[in-house]
Amino acid sequence: MVISCEHAGNSVPEEFSHLFMNAREELNSHLGWDPGAWQMAISIGSKFGITPVGNHITRLLIELNRSLFHPQLFSKYSQQLNKKDRDVLIHSIYLPYRDSVESLIQKSLKPVLHLSIHTFTPTWNNIERQVDIGLLFDPDRLGESDFCSHWKKVLDSDYNLKIKFNEPYLGKDDGFTTYLRSRFPDNEYLGIEVEINQKYASHPDSIKEMLIKSLQIALSPTD
Repeated sequence: MVISCEHAGNSVPEEFSHLFMNAREELNSHLGWDPGAWQMAISIGSKFGITPVGNHITRLLIELNRSLFHPQLFSKYSQQLNKKDRDVLIHSIYLPYRDSVESLIQKSLKPVLHLSIHTFTPTWNNIERQVDIGLLFDPDRLGESDFCSHWKKVLDSDYNLKIKFNEPYLGKDDGFTTYLRSRFPDNEYLGIEVEINQKYASHPDSIKEMLIKSLQIALSPTD
């Protein structure tokens, strides 16, 4: 298993702090990071003896969960940088992080289960999202589909939560796991984005325990 957290923090390197002088509110919101995601990644990793890989620099500087040519790679704050400075961000933050995760997968025994841990805001455009935990995957990849189906059955049977596939986002959308699927075949790599509703941030221990126990069951050998 490999665990990653692309939006683990909202820190800003000193040389780019001038970009966010009037953006403290956005930095601290879900726009700047995924509150609670890193703590979840640490808890899961600790239970399974795995050290998660986390990026603690705000996504408003550079978005590590987008491809290099995606229009959201740079936010409205970092888009004003010149090409040289944007290249610095790519080569000092974006590529080292993504290369480190890919290298871990490359070196691991196959198949590898990659859990990319995220959280999402409970409301979007003033509409409450009707999902507690989303399991994001590529339905065309049999390994990912089978694993998520099994994990969801465990969650549905033991916990009173709204567990949904590919919500609130599609697992095939542009993202880190989507890129990694192009690097590793189905029988070697299972890339699952775990999206957790941020309404549980006020009582994270219960959701951590639930995810860990259900994951242990889902990973147990079956007859």
